[in-house]
Amino acid sequence: MTEGAALPLDRVAEGISLPLGLRDSVDTGEQTLVRASDDFGHIVAAPPLGVLRPRSEQQLQELLAFAGPRGLPVAVRGGGHSVYGQGQAAGGFVIDMTSMGSVLTVSEDRVVVEAGALWADVVRATLRRGLTPPVLTDHLSTSVGGVLCAGGLGSASHRHGLVADSVLALDVVTGTGELVTCTPEREPELFRAVLAGLGQCAVIVRATLRLVPAPQRVRRYRLYHADLSGYLADQRKLLHDGRFDHVQGQARLTAGPGWEFVVEAAAHHTGSRPPHDAGLLDDLHHERGTEEIEDLAFIDFLHRLAAEERILRVTGEWLRPHPWLTLLLPDDCVSALVPAVLGGEAQRDLRTTGLVQLCPLLAERLRSPLLRRPAGDVIHLFALRRTAPPADRAAVERMVEANRTVYEQARAFGATAYPINAIPMSPADWRTHYGPAWDTLARAKGRHDPGRILAPGYGLWN
Repeated sequence: MTEGAALPLDRVAEGISLPLGLRDSVDTGEQTLVRASDDFGHIVAAPPLGVLRPRSEQQLQELLAFAGPRGLPVAVRGGGHSVYGQGQAAGGFVIDMTSMGSVLTVSEDRVVVEAGALWADVVRATLRRGLTPPVLTDHLSTSVGGVLCAGGLGSASHRHGLVADSVLALDVVTGTGELVTCTPEREPELFRAVLAGLGQCAVIVRATLRLVPAPQRVRRYRLYHADLSGYLADQRKLLHDGRFDHVQGQARLTAGPGWEFVVEAAAHHTGSRPPHDAGLLDDLHHERGTEEIEDLAFIDFLHRLAAEERILRVTGEWLRPHPWLTLLLPDDCVSALVPAVLGGEAQRDLRTTGLVQLCPLLAERLRSPLLRRPAGDVIHLFALRRTAPPADRAAVERMVEANRTVYEQARAFGATAYPINAIPMSPADWRTHYGPAWDTLARAKGRHDPGRILAPGYGLWN
């Protein structure tokens, strides 16, 4: 069957007959189903019965009202950046939200945008008014809805928290097919359950996001550290004194057997008065004379990874499996855990095919309650961005197993997962992950998605 073909005999599968309003809208074409059974991770393949590209919220309501009582799983796909099947729905339906991807209105302090819009489209529209969301993810090719369901971390999270923390209002369709507008004051329980809620209770249709004035230019710094202790001391200092508007960091393999650590920081300015470099850097512990400093237009800074993505697409690495792992570590375990992980034999692939991120966050700034974070005032994002060799399933499985080992090792220190990972998670694992918030999420799931059809790829429920 070719892409875009109509449903045969108005049926998606034997015994499942779609409502009249959906029969011409659910795509069962072979190429469509193949695409919907894959994602950026290229590890899990779970073919759905059909793909809906909704033209209206009413179609979303109709599909969910149909699927819920029948126990048919439904997953939502935006930019397709899941790494372990989180946006797939074996034997059910995938909702492709790119058909609802418009930036609707931009006013003096907010933007209203459909969930399928990419962040690149959002900033293009807001920068015309000299405005920007306070926090943006590094990859602007992700969708608004997908990022809000995960929470969203970026280089300004040390100041402004999650991307989801800037949401003022949501229009969602619950698992029962009900269209609901929710805010912190109106339907607050559902509002809190959707943001960083992994799509478990509702499908985001539209979001109203807070905006702040955008800078004209950005002064960007890369500061190299030969040892982890000096790097962490500088990162903690930058976290608390707020001298930079953006703070991130990496571990990079040196020419020898060890690792070096790189603070990546940036300061906003207007162009007429750039920051004084010495004033920003003189009290830090990086290796003098190795600093890399550049001045960029703000839009170029936001798209700083676009050139790298283009290279990876040309080389084919973009299409290889990506067994990624992202954790949030307590401050008191970083000095011991990070060297142990990076020096472990199971992580040898990171030395040739990986990228390691390590950057600090203030826990109090991450306000969405369903994002689980470690105890303590300071936490650290620790991300292992692996790329597996092509056509080597055994290598992928080894990397996923290594992810699980690191996760369990870190969890013993009180770490939590930022849940966009390539690791198998059982319902018991998720119960442990959510801890005291599990009952809150379970109650919201029971109220808004009693059929437990939404976002099955995470594996939260039996």
